[in-house]
Amino acid sequence: MILPKLMQAVVYRGVSNLQVELLPVPKIGRSEVLVRVAACGVCPTDIKKIQHGILLGPRIYGHETSGRIVKVGSSVTGWKEGQRVGLHHHVPCLKCHACRHRAYAQCDQYKQTGITAGFEPAGGGYAEYVRVMKHCLPGMVPIPKNGTFAEGAMLEPVNTVLKAIRRLELQPRDHVLVAGQGPIGLIFTRLFKLYGMKVHATDLMEWRRQKALQMGAASAHDPTSPEFESQIQELTRGRGVDAAVIAVDSDEAVRQAQKLCRGGGQVCLFAHTRRGVLSSLDFSIPCVDEKQLLGSYSTDITLQNEVARLVFSKSLDVGELITHRFPLEQTGEAVNLAAKPTQNALKVMVIQEEAEALRNEKS
Repeated sequence: MILPKLMQAVVYRGVSNLQVELLPVPKIGRSEVLVRVAACGVCPTDIKKIQHGILLGPRIYGHETSGRIVKVGSSVTGWKEGQRVGLHHHVPCLKCHACRHRAYAQCDQYKQTGITAGFEPAGGGYAEYVRVMKHCLPGMVPIPKNGTFAEGAMLEPVNTVLKAIRRLELQPRDHVLVAGQGPIGLIFTRLFKLYGMKVHATDLMEWRRQKALQMGAASAHDPTSPEFESQIQELTRGRGVDAAVIAVDSDEAVRQAQKLCRGGGQVCLFAHTRRGVLSSLDFSIPCVDEKQLLGSYSTDITLQNEVARLVFSKSLDVGELITHRFPLEQTGEAVNLAAKPTQNALKVMVIQEEAEALRNEKS
């Protein structure tokens, strides 16, 4: 396959400064592959990095990525040109102390971003081509014939949700509060429903509350309503929820969840990813009431097969969540919309050469 020498890429140059630039197509080593990007989701983690300047530029962000393999290193086995794949930019070693404790996101290898379009590796999905390094090859997931590039790009975020669910000690018919019904919150709502839990969803936006009900929530609430807490007590017969997931970066949502959680229950932080932000906590709640406060971050490679089954079987129909698609050169607009969603906006994706991508989805 003849590849171009240059490609378009959206380069982060500083706080909220994204520039469309021409860069060399990445060169791969003998143990690497080159992927032509077809789709890349806009993730809240990247939004924070772009809008708060958490890391220095230049970098090329975008990590919820899928595409087609266009070049395979001479030492790579099991993959070939033309295959459609979903990518994971962090993959653990599965051998170290952290991995033996299933703390994969704390593995030193995991912390080394293994997909890049240039500069310091940062995912690279907002570019036409990405280089997948050797240690991230196990994170490539083949997209079946009935699957789409958009579904392939959603494998990574769905994996992060399933990982968090597996951290909770839940039983069928338990009551779970999911705070925030953006794309991630809605994935939580749907998966909890699939696994037999009763979901009580909250969001400030009425449209998202209605969407949560469509995705399987038993009830949906405005968390600022004076009746909200009494409604949860009534729905749980005065016991409180067994667990809560905070899928929105809100300290008030955490405090509210701790109050509504039963003694011995669990509150999982999923969206509080920005370091250095302090908040108050009544330590008697986790101590005396035994309400656990735990976090969950990023993916679990051991869940890849189950995630692929959920997504490609459409048991979790991620297509319902994708409301806006932008071309690569409008990545800045895509990020802005995802950061401040308008009415009816959920998952935002950057789709490259959409007509070609849609045609390839059928091949």
